[in-house]
Amino acid sequence: MQNTEEFRQEHDFIGNRDIPNTAYYGVQTLRAMENFHISGVTMKNYPTIIRGLAEIKLACAKANYDLKLLTDEQIKAMETACNEVAAGKFDDQFPTDMFQGGAGTSTNMNANEVIANRALELMGHKKGEYKFCHPNDHVNLAQSTNDAYPCAMKLGLYYHSDKLVKALELIIKAFRNKAEEFKNVIKMGRTQLQDAVPMTLGQEFEVYAKTLEIELCKLKENAKELLVTNLGGTAIGTGINADPRFSDLAVKHLCDITKLDCKLADNLIEATPDTSEFVTFSSMLKRIAIKVSKTCNDLRLMGSGPRCGLLEINLPKMQPGSSIMPGKVNPVIPEVMNQACFKVIGNDLAVTMAAEAGQLELNVMEPVIVECLFQSVDLLSNGLNTLRTLCIDGITANEDRCREMVNNSIGIVTALNPILGYEKSAYLAKTALETGASVYDLVLKEKFLTKAELDEALKPENMLAPKEMTMLK
Repeated sequence: MQNTEEFRQEHDFIGNRDIPNTAYYGVQTLRAMENFHISGVTMKNYPTIIRGLAEIKLACAKANYDLKLLTDEQIKAMETACNEVAAGKFDDQFPTDMFQGGAGTSTNMNANEVIANRALELMGHKKGEYKFCHPNDHVNLAQSTNDAYPCAMKLGLYYHSDKLVKALELIIKAFRNKAEEFKNVIKMGRTQLQDAVPMTLGQEFEVYAKTLEIELCKLKENAKELLVTNLGGTAIGTGINADPRFSDLAVKHLCDITKLDCKLADNLIEATPDTSEFVTFSSMLKRIAIKVSKTCNDLRLMGSGPRCGLLEINLPKMQPGSSIMPGKVNPVIPEVMNQACFKVIGNDLAVTMAAEAGQLELNVMEPVIVECLFQSVDLLSNGLNTLRTLCIDGITANEDRCREMVNNSIGIVTALNPILGYEKSAYLAKTALETGASVYDLVLKEKFLTKAELDEALKPENMLAPKEMTMLK
């Protein structure tokens, strides 16, 4: 038999359960803990989710107080409780698994119970004395999981995305620093893994900076869509059990609390089952993952060797690369970033399938959408920080190797194309490949150009940007 000093008894319509007296959560959270041993990742792993829940609950409480549905004592205690929860004071009281059935009901009730029990303490009552402040009747007043949960998740994701914004800003700066460092290093550009035309290593690294800069701008813009809310729609968007003034009041208070431009959806019935904002955000994360992974592919190729590869750049040596081949060093940091990107791309597919799986007036698959998105933000953020500090910052250029490949390349014949025409240039390229002779020597042998003209045309520096055209020779 349980010691009554250590436990309190709570009930729901299924039955009675003993809850530890130290716990701020209640019976519905306990049932979720027992039912959902799925991912092992709980809400306390993502404090911004808890913050989002607390801010949503506070906005709703303030709206209900404006409507004279809560007492002065209740709103004072609930406001303090919500602020404490938002500040992270009770993160350990959110043990609910991110994966759950019920469309997020367990998460919503976890917040309702913690806020109610903390408010009861502040009012001078014991935990579980819900007649004074009830998780459903007061904390969840004029709400349903179907509006409170997605709104809180979107708000939490908006906050969490700041982690990725900062990681992108830092790696963009790191790539740009390398672009400046390598601005005078001439190398061969390639298409289809074949020699193309010269460029600088600095130009290549500036591309990596710019392509992520584009994604950063789009990420910030898309994140704003997460601030559209369906608060007040309650169960299916019709607003049953909510005052007609509630939605506007709640969103106004939410803007004041968060200092963000939160907006009410145009049609709450449409917004309740719709997960478009999540899908768009997931697609944005996938775009970033694709670009980052492609960049890592490039780094691994340019650093391949040390004797039989390109070896245009040196990646920092982080660990021995083989248990059998002495001296082997692998590009482990770009490799692990590739793998993180693959997982993000896979998560996007899970989000897509979950979004499609919605039925009629609700999408019950939102918990897996939320889990995937938060995990993807973490994977990209942590991966980018690792890539920057353990790889990008330490990259050095093999300048002599880069220039040697330019000088020996057939690709420089492209620079002669505007001067000699395609046919002569193709002849030079074919003959050079067949005989092993240099393009330079062949031009002089065929007397296509004088030595002075050829030297000027084949300066790698003259092939790095557009220039004024002249008539064919």
